[in-house]
Amino acid sequence: MVVRWSRDYAALLLWVCLTLASHGATEKPLLLPEVLASVKKQYPPFLAALIDQDIAKGRIRQALGSFDLNLNSGGAKSLAGPNDGAAGYAILDQPFPFWGGNVYGGYTSYADYYLLSSGYLPNYNKNNSLGNSEGVGLVGLRIPLLRDGAIDERRAKLWQAKIDQELADPVILRQYLDFIRAATISYYTWLASGHRLALTEELLRIAQVRDSAIAEQVKLGAAAPIVQVNNQQMVVSREIAMVVAKRRFQASAIELSLFFRTPESAQPIIAARARLPKSFPPQPPLEESRMTTDLATAVIQRPEIRRIELLLKKADIDHRLAKNNLLPNLDVGLLAAQPAFYGQTELEGLVQLKIPLQQREAEGRVDVADSTISRLNLEKQFTRDRIIADVRDAFVAVDAAFLALKKTQRNIDLARQLQSAEQERLKLGATDLLNLQIREQFTFDAEVLGVEAQADYFRAQANYDAAIAADAPTTFAK
Repeated sequence: MVVRWSRDYAALLLWVCLTLASHGATEKPLLLPEVLASVKKQYPPFLAALIDQDIAKGRIRQALGSFDLNLNSGGAKSLAGPNDGAAGYAILDQPFPFWGGNVYGGYTSYADYYLLSSGYLPNYNKNNSLGNSEGVGLVGLRIPLLRDGAIDERRAKLWQAKIDQELADPVILRQYLDFIRAATISYYTWLASGHRLALTEELLRIAQVRDSAIAEQVKLGAAAPIVQVNNQQMVVSREIAMVVAKRRFQASAIELSLFFRTPESAQPIIAARARLPKSFPPQPPLEESRMTTDLATAVIQRPEIRRIELLLKKADIDHRLAKNNLLPNLDVGLLAAQPAFYGQTELEGLVQLKIPLQQREAEGRVDVADSTISRLNLEKQFTRDRIIADVRDAFVAVDAAFLALKKTQRNIDLARQLQSAEQERLKLGATDLLNLQIREQFTFDAEVLGVEAQADYFRAQANYDAAIAADAPTTFAK
């Protein structure tokens, strides 16, 4: 038998595969804490966000490489001319991590040039030829007094790398809050779609039970056939509504499976309908007195402010480095040299002054750093205003959702009373089936609105919790 591959078949296969992930799962009601625990431990985007910590650690190690011990070595051989000889050098160089400069030591047969690499100062007092074979052992240090003393490029990069490590936490926290909010909204959407499906099935069941009763009445001649046709049309329309509601529930379960995963392999779990809680959690109103406290909490705990503060620290380092580059180079040092076979140890003091005649590059860096700091300060002020606005708006949304919820509960009570009264009138022959069907639909619509109002309340609560960074951890451990 040849099976034609189709889009519907692929969708069915996907549904079956995802459902297998939930095989053997307990049938206890699925509550929100279980979903959020899965997000914290198994949600791939959140685990990917945690890798930012490793990246930051790697950048610190990379910056520390600027202070690694270096070996400088080389040599030369005369190919033509009066001197026929060869010379070489091997010098260890260790930069200082606490102040600009370095200490060095090694061996060279260049008697007229002891300091052979970056930062070394030439000794022009020696008159030995290039091919002098005695060799010289040397040790020395160089200390900058002005430029590159308190700060230099290497230490600036290291300090900024350490700030980047701190920056990982607010970046991860921002994503964490978004993931928790998205998972919460997805959970209550699944719960609402499940309850809506149950209401749709009940409405269909009522029409089907009535259809059997009407069929008996038509058979006995107590009701006209058209009455049965009318009810059958209602059955079909409600069957269509049930198909739509079922598809909506399936879609919400698939969406929830992105957040709800197996503990062992982090595979998506399609939450079975049997795990639907019978009701929504309680819906307490937000106390007006919470506003002031929550505003202060949000300003402190929201990651946006912390992120800008750390960026300001990085910009301040750039500013200090730019100011440093405006200074002239004034380096001092000591050099001790000992010939390999004869001669006495020489100790020399060294000084070098270098003054750039133009400072356009350094001045430009100062301008950039000043402008960056000004921009970040403005961003910080507006971010604080934005956070306060977010909290106030989220608070109003929760309050409005709570009021709407109370109204929908009252609406359901009134609709049920009217439906009950219409049923009594039908028994007495004071009305017809069409009016009762209309009342049933009104009750169904009111109950659906009630379910959506409950979901809206918890979705608004999720937005409010994200706005105030409720229960936000200060650090994240992998």
